[in-house]
Amino acid sequence: MSKAIDTSLLTKFQTDLEKRPEHQVIERTVTKNGIFASATDFQSQTAMTPVFSIDLDTGDVANQKQSGRCWMFAALNTMRHEIKNKFKVPKDFELSQNYTYFWDKLEKANYFYENVLKTAHLPLTDRKVAWLMGTPQQDGGQWDMIVAIIQKYGVVPQSVMPETYNSSKSSEFNRTYNLKLRKDAITLRDLVAKKASEAEIAKQKASMLSDNYRMLAYSFGEPPTTFDFEYRDADQQYHIKRNLTPQKFFKEYVGWNLDDYVSIINGPTADKPYNQMYTVEMLGNVVDGRQVRHLNVDMDTFRSVALKQLQAGESVWFGCDVGQESERQKGIMDTKLYRKNELFDINFDLTKAQRLDYGESLMTHAMVLTGVDVVDGQPTKWKVENSWGKKVGNDGFFVMSNDWMNEYCYQVVVNKQYLATELQQVLAEEPKVLAPWDPMGALA
Repeated sequence: MSKAIDTSLLTKFQTDLEKRPEHQVIERTVTKNGIFASATDFQSQTAMTPVFSIDLDTGDVANQKQSGRCWMFAALNTMRHEIKNKFKVPKDFELSQNYTYFWDKLEKANYFYENVLKTAHLPLTDRKVAWLMGTPQQDGGQWDMIVAIIQKYGVVPQSVMPETYNSSKSSEFNRTYNLKLRKDAITLRDLVAKKASEAEIAKQKASMLSDNYRMLAYSFGEPPTTFDFEYRDADQQYHIKRNLTPQKFFKEYVGWNLDDYVSIINGPTADKPYNQMYTVEMLGNVVDGRQVRHLNVDMDTFRSVALKQLQAGESVWFGCDVGQESERQKGIMDTKLYRKNELFDINFDLTKAQRLDYGESLMTHAMVLTGVDVVDGQPTKWKVENSWGKKVGNDGFFVMSNDWMNEYCYQVVVNKQYLATELQQVLAEEPKVLAPWDPMGALA
């Protein structure tokens, strides 16, 4: 039986507090400085010095500004590293995030419409319908989603389709776009309820998408179909390649077989046995494009494949819960950074699985591993290229402890050649379908 907090309980609470001789000092400290500053362990900062035994030269960091495109920035950064190494482009060279953003927004709308039609027979109170309408589309995404865009549309240099107000500060556009998509959902559900023909629905959807294309063109500019790529390399040699298409540019300047790059996750919850494939219902962007697929592995395997790719000289896309135990300005991510247990004399510890099951953690941000410090064959800390500009961390780079990776990293993308043979075989298996709200469906 429930019971309210009564006067006797309050008296006990006050007495318990008064029994702690240090309580007034701690109260003054926390009220003045806040929890994190009061709990900071400065030895963590000493341990997280930005020096690494493997340190890739990746050029300047990018800046996603006030948008949620970290997954896209991180993916394009791994590819521009390849271009920098092959073609000696300037260190500030970037691929156009605005170009892939445009196509992602158009494709996400179509993906939303298709899911609206698939669930049109369900009531609005159904959890799947409520999930769809909660956020028709957003800036976030996962690795397989950027691959789907690139496989269909290619990539272009940022100089060909630069950032705009709306790509760098996306909240106005997203609010307006989601307003339209929800209104379109009403129309589509009504058509299904009235038993409209497939041809009628297709015609209506095409009209909606045409309006969406216009909104996107007004907000981000219309994507180029052909362009010239002109630059001076690091040796000041002039180069120009004319009449490139986005697909041809990707083939000539990146040249990756994107099918070789696979998503590896560490989701240690009871419903996801290791060494199996998973996908997430209603998660994606390009209809009939690349499916979101994850291979779930233990943390030792997770770290090992990331390390192998770095040792081979290639950076690694990864997804994590960046807000946990991290200090933005100093660029530190370390489980020993804040001693909250000691500050409050309360045990806040949860396992990684418990955090996922109880909503305490999920993937919120994607970045790039560009270095690692290896001691006696084992990684101790990792160098991280962020996409928040140069004013945070060490010129935009962060340091992540190995313990922090264990607790708060959920996804890495690696070339499948670094997987053991038996795991490469698992990649071909039919994935188990997870619910739309599963934490492994979180968008970075």
